[in-house]
Amino acid sequence: MGKYHDVHAASLSDPEKFWLDAAQAVTWSRAPERALDDGNPPFYRWFPDGRLNTCYNALDRHVAAGHGDRTALIYDSPVTGNAARYTYAELLDEVARFAGVLRDLGVGKGDRVVIYMPMVPQTVVAMLACARLGAIHSVVFGGFAAKELTARIDDAAPKVLICASCGIEPTRVVPYKPIVDEAIAASARPPEKVIVLQRERLRAEMGERDLDWDELMAGAQPAPCVDLAATDPLYILYTSGTTGKPKGVVRDNGGHAVALSWSMAGIYGIGPGDVWWAASDVGWVVGHSYIVYAPLLVGATTVLYEGKPVGTPDAGAFWRVISQYGVKALFTAPTALRAIKKVDPDGREIAKYDLSGFRTLFLAGERLDPETYHWASAKLNVPVVDHWWQTETGWAVAANPVGVELLPIKPGSPTLPMPGYDVRVLGPDGAEVPRGTEGAICIRLPMPPGTLLTLWGDDQRYVESYLSRYPGFYLTGDSGYLDEDGYVYVMGRTDDIINVAGHRLSTGAMEAALAAHPAVAECAVIGVSDPLKGQVPKGFVVLKSGVEIDPDRLRDELIARVRQDIGAVAAFKEVVVVDALPKTRSGKILRKAMREIAAGKDIPVPSTIEDPAVLDRLRPLLRGRDA
Repeated sequence: MGKYHDVHAASLSDPEKFWLDAAQAVTWSRAPERALDDGNPPFYRWFPDGRLNTCYNALDRHVAAGHGDRTALIYDSPVTGNAARYTYAELLDEVARFAGVLRDLGVGKGDRVVIYMPMVPQTVVAMLACARLGAIHSVVFGGFAAKELTARIDDAAPKVLICASCGIEPTRVVPYKPIVDEAIAASARPPEKVIVLQRERLRAEMGERDLDWDELMAGAQPAPCVDLAATDPLYILYTSGTTGKPKGVVRDNGGHAVALSWSMAGIYGIGPGDVWWAASDVGWVVGHSYIVYAPLLVGATTVLYEGKPVGTPDAGAFWRVISQYGVKALFTAPTALRAIKKVDPDGREIAKYDLSGFRTLFLAGERLDPETYHWASAKLNVPVVDHWWQTETGWAVAANPVGVELLPIKPGSPTLPMPGYDVRVLGPDGAEVPRGTEGAICIRLPMPPGTLLTLWGDDQRYVESYLSRYPGFYLTGDSGYLDEDGYVYVMGRTDDIINVAGHRLSTGAMEAALAAHPAVAECAVIGVSDPLKGQVPKGFVVLKSGVEIDPDRLRDELIARVRQDIGAVAAFKEVVVVDALPKTRSGKILRKAMREIAAGKDIPVPSTIEDPAVLDRLRPLLRGRDA
């Protein structure tokens, strides 16, 4: 057995010892004597007797240890032309003072704070300030529309909302404040105050509940860290639900700090002083785990990048950042690599930069296609490591643990399960299927530290969504198989969530937007393969009887509706008018059959179908051809 196998086996055979040993990487105000509380399954809790503060572990302890001059955060913004560096001492000062701002507004332990911000240092400051006070932050991606923001406000009931006046894209400025105002106006549980970071590119009009970030910080007094139980919530992060109502994933303080600390060293091979870059957004789980918390927990330098892989200014943007700041490892999505490859297929931009300090490229967020893997491997000449995880898990379920042992890479597989993850592939009857056979990828309970505790305010939905299908197992919602060596292969979603450029989005929510159009009788949205984004949504609509409408006008109106309700991040651009949708005899639309045909599978006509001719007429359209 190699090192990896010893580590993984130890985590499953004696999780108590394994995770208490891992917990020594964290500074506790009261060190835990127990790792797992399994007294109320399926609601497992890690380090139930431990106490700590996540912000203290990310900042204060490094300064106290004499590392205050080490660079904590590098901000690089090609869309504004600005860049900045913050040492650990400087970042601690900003965070402590903003925590004082929140404290003076009445924010304390257990209160919620919604953060609707772009990729600027103040976003990191706001998150860590909440952690400092024991307040529960909920970051909402700045690309989401007002309707989506309202849903999250209503669920979290924040005391304060923090936003910027705008986000800045390569070709446009996105006003955030009007979206926030619209969302609050529609909210049943609006925040008491809104803190606005005014950006020079577009300053927002202020209302009665609005407060200026800079003015508040000018007179702020620092707040100390609040001592918290390891089991106290750190944040809520919403992920798409098939019902259209977002699911608020709850993460704790103790298990989160221990798991992320282990992952930085064990999976990514990153330690104190190393420069690390997760090219994601703080609105997604990658930004939470690997832009903000994990690198700071281990004393590394994290890069915060406000730009794109191409167009800011060219396809060499990523290589420029790696070269300029001495990045040791980059974590991004395959979509970013495909965008770069499309513009610079020969890798000429790569040759312009000194990448001698670059060691590893990590990819996640969607399935890594072999073509992109081979291109990146050949052009960068470093290990290209695919890994697989979810918003719910918070860190990798399957990966190649570079910090423990670089295992043989198999293109198409995110390699092997990480510590604490007992991955099984189950059939419809709940029994394990043979190696090489596709089924539902599940994780035997309890899952390791750092994974979701429950859904915010809805334990029952947590159980129904993830734990009821196969008792004793967490249902990932992905299908796939294990090969003869135990390598994990993830083939796709088993539900109606699609993955657009690493963003999990609900097709059900898109269908709701289409169905609201007065001309539409019924509709279906499926994810179809896209060479750049991995998946994009494609809509099929049936018009109401007797309706006559110009096809181009209808298409434009439907696209606009999805953009308004979901946001531009949905990348909804394809919609087709059809005479009928394939249904079962009970009236359920056969979305799975539609997805499989669109993916090129030659499936037989389902036995439950009401009218086989409908599916036959649809096949050419699903495969991108004219009927």
